[in-house]
Amino acid sequence: MPEKTSSDKSIFTKLLNYQSAIDAAFDELSDHKIIQRIWQHDFTVWKKSPGEITNRLGWLHCVENMRGSLAEIQSFAESVYNDGYTKVLLLGMGGSSLAPELFSNTFPASDRSLHLKVLDSTDPGAVLSQSNDLDLSKTLFIVSTKSGSTEETLSFFKYFYNLVVDRLGLENSGKHFVAITDPESKLVEIAQNYSFRYIFYGDPNIGGRYSALTSFGLVPAALCGVDTNLLLERAQSMVSHCSPTIPVRDNPAAMLGVILGKLAHQGRDKLTFIFSPQLNSFGDWVEQLIAESTGKQDKAIVPVIGERLSPPDAYGGDRLFIYIELLGDAADHDLVMDNLSALKDAGHPSVHIQISDLYDIAGQFFLWELATAIAGWRLQINPFDQPNVELAKIRARDLVRDYKTSNSLPVQSQMLETDNLSVFGNLSAESPVEAIIKLLSSARPGDYIAIHAYTQPTIETSAALDQLRRTLSAKTHLATTVGYGPRFLHSTGQLHKGDRGNGIFLQLTTLSRDDVSIPDQAGDPASSITFGKLILAQALGDQQALDEQGRRVLRVHIKHKINDTILALADEISSQY
Repeated sequence: MPEKTSSDKSIFTKLLNYQSAIDAAFDELSDHKIIQRIWQHDFTVWKKSPGEITNRLGWLHCVENMRGSLAEIQSFAESVYNDGYTKVLLLGMGGSSLAPELFSNTFPASDRSLHLKVLDSTDPGAVLSQSNDLDLSKTLFIVSTKSGSTEETLSFFKYFYNLVVDRLGLENSGKHFVAITDPESKLVEIAQNYSFRYIFYGDPNIGGRYSALTSFGLVPAALCGVDTNLLLERAQSMVSHCSPTIPVRDNPAAMLGVILGKLAHQGRDKLTFIFSPQLNSFGDWVEQLIAESTGKQDKAIVPVIGERLSPPDAYGGDRLFIYIELLGDAADHDLVMDNLSALKDAGHPSVHIQISDLYDIAGQFFLWELATAIAGWRLQINPFDQPNVELAKIRARDLVRDYKTSNSLPVQSQMLETDNLSVFGNLSAESPVEAIIKLLSSARPGDYIAIHAYTQPTIETSAALDQLRRTLSAKTHLATTVGYGPRFLHSTGQLHKGDRGNGIFLQLTTLSRDDVSIPDQAGDPASSITFGKLILAQALGDQQALDEQGRRVLRVHIKHKINDTILALADEISSQY
């Protein structure tokens, strides 16, 4: 089959024997006027009821709507810089944190940019690592949550607010905090009561994972020195290419959305991403968008981020490969193209997207949002709700409430215990490695493995987890994913409980050497729980939620030498499986 391209010549496809099915799906898209109806906010594209659809389509117009806010955002960023701030710590989860993290990791610093970091881990070591690295007199804290009630975000705020009060005094504390939230949320009242420096409002008609081009993304971007005017210009260019006046076969979002939805329907539901090195952070953002939007009603498109490319015979028939290339970032271009050619020869379809420079990321935000919405139509799901996310949160909240009453978390029955490991699950085994191998032996064609690491995110731990992931992939030939808890709960957690049950879940938990108290109220040192207890409650709550959904899950608790132990597990699995 000839290679297909989009109208702007930036998307190239190799769909092989799937091309005829894609062509038929294009005809259906056109016949039902899906693009036009999406732009008209017609909820019947997805469901018969408008709930969580008609009030979730504001992202279609946010590029145009945000132009009037740029002067305010840029003026704010200038005032922060002029007041001598040098660092920004964003406190947020999921849709409130992933785009800001992308801007910080991807765009080069300018003369007037601040150094932005994101805290989205409740591990005590992660909290201490951030607090120990700050000159509080020169640090601005962004408290970012659409709902205004995200447990992790408010816990971070209370901890850091007390730290600022202790170091700088009550009268100087409020000006170090900024809120980004929806109107009338709980955080608005908090920001007013604690005299925050500024409150930026989101659009309540835009869900968190679709909010990258709103205040949730643009305020942090401006503080990082990113040209927000240029961002919106590039986003607007993509909006124009995806407008309802463009024929569907020339519309890049239509092309991508039909491919994603149709191939997932035909079993190619493991969307395996390859990025130019400078675009790696885009993977974390698009992972949440796709996983949380499509993983429901026993269906899913499973985004696979950061998995190293293997020879074609290492993959089953459930893969679609997506290569997003930054032109000029030639570090691995030839190698990737050779791999894609080999994958094509082995019958694996692929999509190749090229962008000209970093600012074209803004166009990718919109492209993938609309494509995901179209894929949702194809899969007959609502891509804007997240019906299963709350289950793990409820279980964790129950555990936290009980802890505050009894000062203890429930004691789980152990399968087995060694000097360094405790194993919890519904299997019987003589050793931790045997338990993991039994878990993996339940694999069926089309399954995937998810490693959930409830521990401090560090470079060394990520390297150890990557080695474990590579071992599991090599031994099972299954797609593999890795997520730090509780971060992944706000990203892929919906998919894990809402898909057709083809996930295999390996939880890794640890106890941090130093724990950190969470104040019950900002400004008051009284505390009834610590971050260490909170993250353990979140892990236990997620395990309960997975069990209740009939998922295959095993928890391995590591007592000490975390990275060495993960590497040792990988070695033992490799030799024994």
